[in-house]
Amino acid sequence: MRAVVQRVSEAYVDVAGEVLGRIGRGLVVLLGVGDADGPADADYIGSKIAGLRIFEDDQGKMNLSVHDAGGEVLLISQFTLYGDCRKGRRPSFSGAAPTERAKELYEAVGEVLRRSGLTVRTGRFQAMMKVGLVNDGPVTLLLDSAKEF
Repeated sequence: MRAVVQRVSEAYVDVAGEVLGRIGRGLVVLLGVGDADGPADADYIGSKIAGLRIFEDDQGKMNLSVHDAGGEVLLISQFTLYGDCRKGRRPSFSGAAPTERAKELYEAVGEVLRRSGLTVRTGRFQAMMKVGLVNDGPVTLLLDSAKEF
């Protein structure tokens, strides 16, 4: 499972002209589910996101989690994180999980985040979405449950 985590001052997701999710200060998480992923990957990624200390404390050090900072999470499915561009010019998505399993594990990550006490907003799985955000910092991190990076 792969995630691009961005610290934001605000963000939203729009599907067909309708804003489905909007947050203020918090995290935008673009989440891709791989073919080999399972429930343990969802638990790992959800817990890692909830615990990341990437918000500044009173001394200006990154010591606070999104929960500590009073932030929210905008969780967006993003199968293209498994796009393999090493050969040719067209990405291969053969490493992405099949739709039903991907949806199940994407929703499992959302549940892990909610159980940690976070407010989680989402887009619509498998929909064309427009995501708008103001990256704060900018702070952008990459997570991988296989710990490849």
